Amino acid sequence: MIIARATVRALREAGHKADLILTPQNRFGRQLRAYAATRFTDVGMDGLCRTIDQVVSFRFPSYAVRHPRHVCWLNHRMREYYDLWDLLYARLGWKGKIKERIRRGLIRALDTYLLKRNVTKLYAQSKTVQARLARWGRIPSEVLYPPPPQRPYRTESYGSFIFTVSRLHTLKRIDLLVDAMALTHSRSLKAVIMGRGPERASLTALIKDRGLEGRIVLIDETDDATMLDRYARCRAVFFAPFQEDYGFVTAEAFASRKPVLTTADSGGPAELVEDGRTGFVTPPRPEALADKLDLLAEDKNLAERLGANAYDVAAGLSWDGVVARLLLE
Repeated sequence: MIIARATVRALREAGHKADLILTPQNRFGRQLRAYAATRFTDVGMDGLCRTIDQVVSFRFPSYAVRHPRHVCWLNHRMREYYDLWDLLYARLGWKGKIKERIRRGLIRALDTYLLKRNVTKLYAQSKTVQARLARWGRIPSEVLYPPPPQRPYRTESYGSFIFTVSRLHTLKRIDLLVDAMALTHSRSLKAVIMGRGPERASLTALIKDRGLEGRIVLIDETDDATMLDRYARCRAVFFAPFQEDYGFVTAEAFASRKPVLTTADSGGPAELVEDGRTGFVTPPRPEALADKLDLLAEDKNLAERLGANAYDVAAGLSWDGVVARLLLE
């Protein structure tokens, strides 16, 4: 939703009339209904009976919508039927396994047809997404990285804390940061975790178990002002989800002149972070992360140098350039 709103704003600022249309809700177990409902959604005219010249879709099942000028800027298909299939399958009973194998086959076939024949142009939001398209469906695409959302990023200081903002979910792997903090030699370094989600209770318990209550703070606020303040004042940003499609955190940290600490298997973040230049890319092990946390804790100037390089990368991600590529001639 963030990238869709940001795209609408960028199109309007470029002088185009643009609106956000939400496709039918895609509940798990009812996906095929959502595809069908989207397919029959009329996007030829807007509410004032004006012709819609082009549509831009972003994710399943929105790319099922019909329009002769249709660009899909894909962040992901339904990952449970692709790269996360093994995780889903392992949790199912035998009846569920049969049902979900059938549903997976249908959805993969639908996605391949729609992304090859229903869209005029297909962009992937990262090389990670592009690789999944090639692996499952042999679907050609071009990579187009999203710039950070249009927010007032700033840099105030390089304080003695690592910041991370994310939904508290197992795939975001915030526990890696907690375990790494327990192994750092620098006890002055703290961490601020911002977000909500199902893993909050387990993270709270892990922090207590590691004896880190005085060094790690979990905050509930999810407003932009609080987030931008932490970006502005942190030493660096931690963002190491498992095979993330893209993730705005990296770009937002870069726009705030802060280096990013990620892992080699993080997907999109590892594509943007250049190890030793705009942050660090480590194996997904707490001890490897702890070594880099200690480097950043001991050398504020290092964080500033990496952050300056990161800012140059963010400056190269332009919404003007995105708009130019998204619009069909």
